[in-house]
Amino acid sequence: MTWNKRATKETVTGESWGGAWTETKLTAFSKYVSSYLTIMRKHPYWETIYFDGFAGSGDKSLERNQDIYDKLSIKLFEEQTYKGSAERVLTLNNDLKFDYYYFNDKNEKTLNQLRSNLISRGVDIGQNVRFQAGDANRLLLELSEKLKLGKYAALIFLDPFGMQINWSSIESLKGTRSDVWILVPTGVIVNRLLDRNAELKCSPKLEAFFGLPESEIKDIFYTTESDQTLFGETEIIKKVEKPIEKIAKVYSERLSEIWKYVTHKPLKLVNSLGLPIFHFVFASNNETARKIANQIIKSV
Repeated sequence: MTWNKRATKETVTGESWGGAWTETKLTAFSKYVSSYLTIMRKHPYWETIYFDGFAGSGDKSLERNQDIYDKLSIKLFEEQTYKGSAERVLTLNNDLKFDYYYFNDKNEKTLNQLRSNLISRGVDIGQNVRFQAGDANRLLLELSEKLKLGKYAALIFLDPFGMQINWSSIESLKGTRSDVWILVPTGVIVNRLLDRNAELKCSPKLEAFFGLPESEIKDIFYTTESDQTLFGETEIIKKVEKPIEKIAKVYSERLSEIWKYVTHKPLKLVNSLGLPIFHFVFASNNETARKIANQIIKSV
């Protein structure tokens, strides 16, 4: 479901910090967390883990990426995202708690700020709440090893602004007791890397993201047509129609190779101009979990 009533009315200024799409994302996720914990309470065998791969500081401040995405003329308001998930998850009903919480970020200073912000807001930081600094891919691999012990169940929240998550990290979770929500930068990043002429100057990044070779990526997102000119026959390369929707579909299909049940119609998030920038995708090995996720997506 596309949410755009408030988004199209927003004023785009240097002071804005994301917009209504960020609230939509967090509302959908918070609803699922409550449902997840309610169900898991009936299965005490599992020790539950909450894993946030990009926890941020909990501020409304801009956390700017310093990689290739800065070169793509991404507007300021598109990158300003409120990382408010930590506070929401930690302040649920007292009966709804995870056994372990992992808040991760590549920057230790950012995590220290998150801890301070949570404490200042009266959030209880117990011994089961851990703050881990490091690359999200490495931390996901460590999590997957823990989950393969067979006694842990994890709810994983991955909402990077860009394409920091490698497919190999996603693949490592195959066969685990895990539910995953992933924010896929379909419009704001991936579509821009899939240039019109199929040059794919950032091919390594696309290959790592999709877990596919460049040749297959080109076959998926481009078509080749023959055109007769005065100088003979020439080939014309065209990008597929509705590429952003195609990106979401392809990524969802890739996830279905890791988890049995994936929302093939994920939550579409739009910016203040009404343009799709992200798709919020859910995956699980539990059919009921997907039904719940689908209901939430339709309701927000």
